[in-house]
Amino acid sequence: MPSPTLARTHDWFRDWFRDWFRDYGPLISRILAALFGGYAVAALASVAVLALPADRTQAAISGTLLSFAVYAGAVIWVFAVRSAWRAWAGLLVAALVLAPAAWWTWGKGLGA
Repeated sequence: MPSPTLARTHDWFRDWFRDWFRDYGPLISRILAALFGGYAVAALASVAVLALPADRTQAAISGTLLSFAVYAGAVIWVFAVRSAWRAWAGLLVAALVLAPAAWWTWGKGLGA
């Protein structure tokens, strides 16, 4: 049987961790959404631009420039919405919209 001091220490740590995660968990989730989700959406947008009927070189340059704007917009979106769940949902919707064009581009070999 654990000692009472050890049990109190464990309870204190569990309560501290639960309170810390409740306070900072949504912020950490938004930061991760901005970093990784924003990057994914920007990458999909830059590849999806190659599906447009334009010169391949011009489309590649446009896709690169567009990716900076999309990434900045994604970061702003993540911190502007009401909850972290909505931030992830918005990024997922954007990725699902861009994914077919990006897959078509990758399937055609235009991305290489």
